[in-house]
Amino acid sequence: MRKSKALAKWRNGQPVLGTTLHFHDPSVFEMTSLLGFELIWIDLEHHAHSVETAGNLMRAARVGGADILARPAKGEFLRAARLLEAGANGIIYPRCSTAEEARELVRSLKFPPLGIRGLDGAGPDRPYGMNDLRNYLKDANQETFILVQIEDPEGLENASEIARVEGVDMLFFGPGDFSVQAGFPGDFENPKYYEALRQIAQAAEDAGKWWGTPAFSNQHAQFLVNQGAKLVTRGSDLTLFRMALMQIKEESKNLGITFNDG
Repeated sequence: MRKSKALAKWRNGQPVLGTTLHFHDPSVFEMTSLLGFELIWIDLEHHAHSVETAGNLMRAARVGGADILARPAKGEFLRAARLLEAGANGIIYPRCSTAEEARELVRSLKFPPLGIRGLDGAGPDRPYGMNDLRNYLKDANQETFILVQIEDPEGLENASEIARVEGVDMLFFGPGDFSVQAGFPGDFENPKYYEALRQIAQAAEDAGKWWGTPAFSNQHAQFLVNQGAKLVTRGSDLTLFRMALMQIKEESKNLGITFNDG
């Protein structure tokens, strides 16, 4: 199976920049991958992708060699395994609160002896049965990765235990949900945000694991990398498209053009 570019960098101590794509058009995934982005996040927690749609988008991303990081919803352990079979290199699991939940995730996503993932072996991850089964089982355990999102106070309290679960590769802080759950919605200058970052970074370091989180600007990304983050995600196609349209709209006002804002 394909070797993970992100894992190769992390194992060499290097950070990775990822971006999120929401649009269903495969050309967006193909273009982003060809631009050299090494990790594309596809979200099936909040968006309407089916596993079939996700599989086709992953196929487009493979043209340029980008890793795919797929997010199922909380508790969707079997769907997460199907996303690996469809070609995802990694799973980012949302709103993990306990080490037991993280262990169940690992059991579902790793073949023995690490877990009890069911064998198909006929999908694009093997690919299509064209390599030795024993090599596939070994590579599937070594070249796929599991990110666990800490997104609420309970998860933060248990971050050290979660990080120590064998098979969990990275703690990933979700600041949006955390800020809502912790009572400071969207205020990312709040001291509670920075304290949560510190605790997650410490929990990951103590367990010998990596950590990551979204960045809100290039300056913020530099801060996170300086603090030891190994995965920083920035932007999304939906957000960038909205911002570009808003800029065009603002620049057009001096032309006497009006817009239907209704």
